[in-house]
Amino acid sequence: MGMDSGIQIKVTKPRKGDNVVHPVGPGHATSSSQPSTSSPLPDGQRRQHQQSQMHGQGQQVQGLIEKPFKKWVPWMVPGFVLANIVVFVITMFINDCPKNSVSCVAEFLGRFSFQPFKENPLLGPSSSTLEKMGALEVSKVVHGHQAWRLLACIWLHAGVFHILANMLSLIFIGIRLEQEFGFVRIGLLYLIAGFGGSLLSSLFLQTGISVGASGALFGLLGSMLSELITNWTIYVNKLAALLTLILIIVINLAVGILPHVDNFAHIGGFLSGFLLGFVFLIRPQFGYVSQKDVPPGYIVPSRKPKHKPYQYVLWVISLILLIVGLFSYYTHNTVFLRMNKWENNILLLMHNG
Repeated sequence: MGMDSGIQIKVTKPRKGDNVVHPVGPGHATSSSQPSTSSPLPDGQRRQHQQSQMHGQGQQVQGLIEKPFKKWVPWMVPGFVLANIVVFVITMFINDCPKNSVSCVAEFLGRFSFQPFKENPLLGPSSSTLEKMGALEVSKVVHGHQAWRLLACIWLHAGVFHILANMLSLIFIGIRLEQEFGFVRIGLLYLIAGFGGSLLSSLFLQTGISVGASGALFGLLGSMLSELITNWTIYVNKLAALLTLILIIVINLAVGILPHVDNFAHIGGFLSGFLLGFVFLIRPQFGYVSQKDVPPGYIVPSRKPKHKPYQYVLWVISLILLIVGLFSYYTHNTVFLRMNKWENNILLLMHNG
């Protein structure tokens, strides 16, 4: 065009046969018909020189197109918090303490007042009301075929102190996870972990009732641990983060030793969330460049695979363990029901005989 911009263009043919344009600095040859005026290099050294240029160029391109992970606007976790509060208010409305108890706490609240401290020190409804609302009760799940209680119980809370502790934990843990991984994965993880906590609780606590979102919350903690492990290559100060997270988990599990705390739900939720983290929260390894993010005219000389082999291994093992755990629970309940049926038939025969 009659203008010397100082930039020349070189066209190469990659393996796929499409012409790709690479920016070339001044002083580089554009074709074999225009040799460089500098002293020529032997063929072997020239190839090494070109490869080193391409490698350096590829690193520059990679640095340009590497971008942070997408940040999501959290709305589901605040929605879960609101839903738990609404359910608690409805539970207190149905409880109607003045109608079924002589003395209530905070009587000025009318039918929203709390059961006496001797009956419920957490400032909440009666156990019969919680049972009516869907608390986890093994006999009704197994004999009454009310499996819906396995999920319904994670939306119920025994009192003001109970829901306050759980919702604050959900806000601090859940919002960060939803920002990083989105509402779909974290929503599924929360519900499945809560369900897993209810399953383990129903296996070991055959009497009484259980309510609360603690199993789902421990699932989120477990997923944070597995996410740190499976995405190890993208983190800085990994060991400090790992030790801190383990300390938090141990302290929270230790709280489950206290009376009237369903630690089986905590453990079941944690194990479910830990396995689900390997499945739902896997990320590309450090240095991976997606082809769709490469600007036109550039080639990334050496592309890393999207995930490391150990990430695939953990994904498969975790998925298998989750399926085996669910199948084991189903088998246990089936055997338990059959044994009870045989026992009832034997007792009936003995009575008739």
